[in-house]
Amino acid sequence: MIAAVRGILEGKTLDSALIAVGGVTLRVFAPLSVLAGLPISAEVSLHTHFLVREDALSLYGFLTAEDRDLFEQLLAVGGVGPRIGLALLSSISAQAFREAVVAEDITRLTLAPGVGKKLAGRLVLELRPRFEKMGIAGAPTAAGMVAPGSARAHVLEALTNLGYTPAEAGAAVRSLPEEASGSLEDLIFQALRSLAQG
Repeated sequence: MIAAVRGILEGKTLDSALIAVGGVTLRVFAPLSVLAGLPISAEVSLHTHFLVREDALSLYGFLTAEDRDLFEQLLAVGGVGPRIGLALLSSISAQAFREAVVAEDITRLTLAPGVGKKLAGRLVLELRPRFEKMGIAGAPTAAGMVAPGSARAHVLEALTNLGYTPAEAGAAVRSLPEEASGSLEDLIFQALRSLAQG
């Protein structure tokens, strides 16, 4: 398996980087966000995923191991191939993608070309439990976001008791202004308004 490549960037196409490595030029497919930042004629280094198929051998490159790992997780979802995986990582960062999945933000996920509501729903269904189990849910946990016993902690608890997911409740609490004041009820109503608008 080819885990990474380092070499001189000879050129770029619409969807790949041409990297000279030891007398051989490799074509490495990559998200648009990665390609845009690679300097021609300079040494570049990419973490890679080597995909073997009956009709082709392909390399996919990413700036971080985290992005590569997310690409591999995407490929494990039914209906997601390399093209869709690259489209997702071209239109949204790994962290923002995890946040969208945990928050069940179908609209945000469907901004990527080729991702409809049905596929976005499948991404949420299959990846959300994994992200939450790994503790990288994208939305900060209650403990990491608010001080225990604080008004914000009580707002968070109230929202989850009302049936909102921890991710939704966390996003609503984060939307409260830093200087937000008033009774606990006022803060809860402000958070509920934020959820209604979202």
